[in-house]
Amino acid sequence: MSDPTTEAAQALLASAAPLVAEHAELERAMTDPALHADQTALRRTTKRYAALGPVVAAYRTLAAARADLAAAHELASEDPAFAEELPAIEATSAAAQERLHTLLLPRDPDDDRDAILEVKAGEGGEESALFAGDLLRMYLRYAERRGWKAEVLDETESDLGGIKEARVAVRAKGTPQPGEAPWARLKFEGGVHRVQRVPVTESQGRIHTSAAGILVMPDIDEGDDEIEIAPADLRIDVYRSSGPGGQSVNTTDSAVRITHLPTGLVVSCQNEKSQLQNKESALRVLKARLRQAAREAAEAQASAARRSQVRTVDRSERIRTYNFPENRIADHRTGFKAYNLDIVLEGDLDPVIQSCLDADEAERMAGAGGVGGSGELTRS
Repeated sequence: MSDPTTEAAQALLASAAPLVAEHAELERAMTDPALHADQTALRRTTKRYAALGPVVAAYRTLAAARADLAAAHELASEDPAFAEELPAIEATSAAAQERLHTLLLPRDPDDDRDAILEVKAGEGGEESALFAGDLLRMYLRYAERRGWKAEVLDETESDLGGIKEARVAVRAKGTPQPGEAPWARLKFEGGVHRVQRVPVTESQGRIHTSAAGILVMPDIDEGDDEIEIAPADLRIDVYRSSGPGGQSVNTTDSAVRITHLPTGLVVSCQNEKSQLQNKESALRVLKARLRQAAREAAEAQASAARRSQVRTVDRSERIRTYNFPENRIADHRTGFKAYNLDIVLEGDLDPVIQSCLDADEAERMAGAGGVGGSGELTRS
């Protein structure tokens, strides 16, 4: 009679075997000097190699655990000592099997990318702009905690020092481990964030509710030719950038505004010192937006759209509430709730983000059906 546990483990090992072979191929490729001469290809190779590393480690752990388990079963009838060790060995094997199963679940193909994050004030006037500024600072501090580099590409301040709109590029340093890149952790931040507090403009001490919107997109790698834009499809305007409070910080037209004529998308950038740098930053954001729009349209057409991100700052579509009187933060998608809002606003976002990651993993496991599919880890 066949053992279902053994069959499941064998199926997992068989599913992972091609990825283990690919990992070995990549390891050999990285010793080739020709690869190191092409920085774009090298970056893609090292990212893929890093992504496969945990799968290879889990594969070897499970293979070793299954071998130990088979040997223990064979010797248990002859030596009571081996029989006593069986439960511990079975537990190790089960844990290794679960780990490999999780790693082989379908995953977001963009999870190893950097991210572009946009903050936009919504309903609530100055209070909404002030809250948008709080969110921007929260994400900048979170990036610092994670060891990422965060670069503000463009921002428009309000009269009271809040943020009407801001755009930030968040990049990992080096090659991050799977699931640790900016997009993998920040993608769940997209949506409407609601705040409840007494605004600085409120003279009667009443609590007001307002909102700000967050949009997150995978960044486009340098040299990525997935999105091509014809020069004729662009209108590029230049103007003088301005600093905080509207003070002129340039005597030359260094700020850039790019309009993509076919779609009407507009991207501006003014925080770099030169017009060329601002143009390059704006083009990268435009490519990321076009790629995100194309991806979502394709997924919607296939009736497999992932968690949508809110484009309009409508308080009825909120994903999270920040309640200042109660020092409470609540995520309405996962049920996460904590009474340490002051700490979260200092960049301690990992617990609430982890609740989203856990919910996403549970959803993927429920939809996986079996153990065979390796999803986006399969060779591309």
